[in-house]
Amino acid sequence: MFSLKDKVIIVTGGSGLLGSLFRKTIEQAGGIAINADVNASKDLDQKEYYCNITEAGSIEELFEAIVHKYGRVDGLVNNAYPRTKDWGVKFEKIPAESWKQNVDMHLNGYFLCCQVATKFMEKQGFGAIVNIASIYGIVGPDFTIYDGTEMTTPAAYSAIKGAIVNFSRYLASYYGPNGIRVNCLSPGGIFDNQPESFVRNYSAKVPLRRLGKPEDIAPALVFLLTDEAAYITGHNLIVDGGWTAI
Repeated sequence: MFSLKDKVIIVTGGSGLLGSLFRKTIEQAGGIAINADVNASKDLDQKEYYCNITEAGSIEELFEAIVHKYGRVDGLVNNAYPRTKDWGVKFEKIPAESWKQNVDMHLNGYFLCCQVATKFMEKQGFGAIVNIASIYGIVGPDFTIYDGTEMTTPAAYSAIKGAIVNFSRYLASYYGPNGIRVNCLSPGGIFDNQPESFVRNYSAKVPLRRLGKPEDIAPALVFLLTDEAAYITGHNLIVDGGWTAI
């Protein structure tokens, strides 16, 4: 595995399905993974710190605390997934206010994290940011995979993740001269105990014939954070079993 020896990496939403394994894999690569999450306590000795990505002050406090303890922040993984309680209702039933709230929490939360992170990284003269996007930020959904279930994919999700992909390209271009790399990682569908019919429908359509696992995604994340990826910026690394290839 590529090395992240002694690199200090913030993972927002580090308590979740992907975030938990991201932290574990960063640690296995020798890095120091800080869980920045609304469910975390302010305890850097336990490698966690409460952070609400929708509040600039909370993000500032996070970075200041980490820089005070470690002297730097080598990387940021924008992985948090805030959403409203009505997340996932069908398009025609989405209240305009709900749409605005989801864009504000998720997309604008990533913006705030990147704005604070780049301020600190600019002073250092180095840093790597990986924004977690999605295949649904690249291609339209295949709604037939949801047949026989109550599931759907939220409209705001596609809009937000598509914006994150191109926002990352903007940041890569803007901050490249400052030694800051910005990339995206776009996972395909991840198994999370979904209904059997969904798993069957999805698996039949993806070339590798299965849903992804967090273990499939985390190594790609580690690579983008390492020095071996030092000449990679503005890239969207797709890890989807071939879903977007067909």
